[in-house]
Amino acid sequence: MNLTDTKSLTNYWITDPAREEMARRQITEEDGARVLAAPEQVETVREGRKVYQSRLRWGDPPKVCLLRIFVDIDRTPPAGVTAYRTRKVAKYWRVEG
Repeated sequence: MNLTDTKSLTNYWITDPAREEMARRQITEEDGARVLAAPEQVETVREGRKVYQSRLRWGDPPKVCLLRIFVDIDRTPPAGVTAYRTRKVAKYWRVEG
């Protein structure tokens, strides 16, 4: 996986299966839109697919989680295909340099 320059994504659509998974995982479309519009990191997963990710606070008490949104960028507009959050930030966070 290669870390690429972060690039905002504002013109996209979310597939129905991804929307269902987001609802099941209690990820709001607003949180997803916020990550896609201003991701902290964008990684190329494979040709045509990237993952947009940012650290957010969830829960009570709030804990830092990583929201990861997988996007097929090889179509117009790009399509969000799945999203999940994880507390294993260190596993997926890429340190530049």
